[in-house]
Amino acid sequence: MDKNKASWIALVGLSIANLLGCLDLTIVNTALPAIQGSLNLNTIQLQWVMNALLLALTAFMVIAGKLADRFGRRRILYIGMLLFAVSSLGAGLVMSFHALIFFRFLQGISIAILYTAPVALIPSLFPENTGKAMGILFGVSGVGLTLGPVVGGILTTFFNWHIIFLINLPIILLSFILCIITLPESKAANKDKIDFIGALLLIIALPLLIFTTVNTHIIGWLALHTILSYALTLVLLFLFFMRERNIKFPIINFHLFINHKFIIGLVANFFLAFFYAIDLFFIPLHLHNADNFSSEKIGLILLAPTMMMAIISPLSGTLCDRFGTKTILLVGYMFFIFSALLQIHFYNNQQLDLLLIPYILFGAGWACILSPSLITAMSSLPEEMGGVAIGAIGTWHNFGATLGLAIGAIMSYLNAMHLILATSLLALFAILFGLMSFKAAIITKNA
Repeated sequence: MDKNKASWIALVGLSIANLLGCLDLTIVNTALPAIQGSLNLNTIQLQWVMNALLLALTAFMVIAGKLADRFGRRRILYIGMLLFAVSSLGAGLVMSFHALIFFRFLQGISIAILYTAPVALIPSLFPENTGKAMGILFGVSGVGLTLGPVVGGILTTFFNWHIIFLINLPIILLSFILCIITLPESKAANKDKIDFIGALLLIIALPLLIFTTVNTHIIGWLALHTILSYALTLVLLFLFFMRERNIKFPIINFHLFINHKFIIGLVANFFLAFFYAIDLFFIPLHLHNADNFSSEKIGLILLAPTMMMAIISPLSGTLCDRFGTKTILLVGYMFFIFSALLQIHFYNNQQLDLLLIPYILFGAGWACILSPSLITAMSSLPEEMGGVAIGAIGTWHNFGATLGLAIGAIMSYLNAMHLILATSLLALFAILFGLMSFKAAIITKNA
């Protein structure tokens, strides 16, 4: 097969693999009311259907990238595909809450690989058209994000919630076939050692933090168990910080965090994930419980934020070039603030046209924050630090989603909306304060 043709076929396979992570986010959210009813779950239990995946994604995303660099990107990609197939099959067949959470955690590990390995493979496949290939990859992922609500709503309405996991099997098989016949052998990119001790500390500390936060709803914030759990979490995170600060090949390079612009991008990205994890969790539950909407109708309504995000995202780069990334970030958080305010205001309103307004604003804010936050963070660093920076941003982003969902799930719908309103205001002022501090530092330096 012609090498150029093989590369483009491989890109299709890689794009499908990468798409599955985005598809999973919105297709499963649409099915949450059906899962809750089928397994008789309360809200605290239900949030683990999403949080188990996000937690694994947070803990393993950087590690997945390092494994791909160390042992070969194609090899790790195939392991990720196999694990995704096994975990999707398991999630689609189980009938118990704990088994579902176990397979969702495995799905999170596999998606961490499917997010990182395809991106890492593209430069070697398209050395002269890397940007174009990357654009296609992320564009396909955006399609997955947009299709998820509709596909999830239709499948859940006409079949049952198990099908939303089983549908992954033919898709990942297609991706595997396209890749195995076209992808060239991928040698290890480097011989950097992997800090398994640091990885273990991170994998223990983050779940402990989330479990403790969720359990406060049951045992209380001032209970001895809560205090001891938070204390142990702080000790583990401190040990992780001390180790990563002094090791040659850290999982997270904490030296990045002294960079002013990088911090602004990181804060914006963290609160973006915090917002969308809570909103995507509560929107389908609220529409089902308060307004008695069907899964199919909920899926169509969820198209409003995801489609708006997909439409505006390609324009974000142009907008950043014209107005600056920080301006677009501020606009994005203004959209978030108005979206939260309207969701609070329309709490008891069943008029579809009015309900769509805050969801459209949600999608617009999402689009105005995601790319600009990455551009802000990456533009502040030398090119050779790009991989390490992406790993740190991805970990922080996923942790924001995990923590947001853990805190939001122990609240009522209205309180959760007030929470995302407050955190969006906090992010807005943090960005403004960061900008003023940055400008003051430049003036002082020039003086």
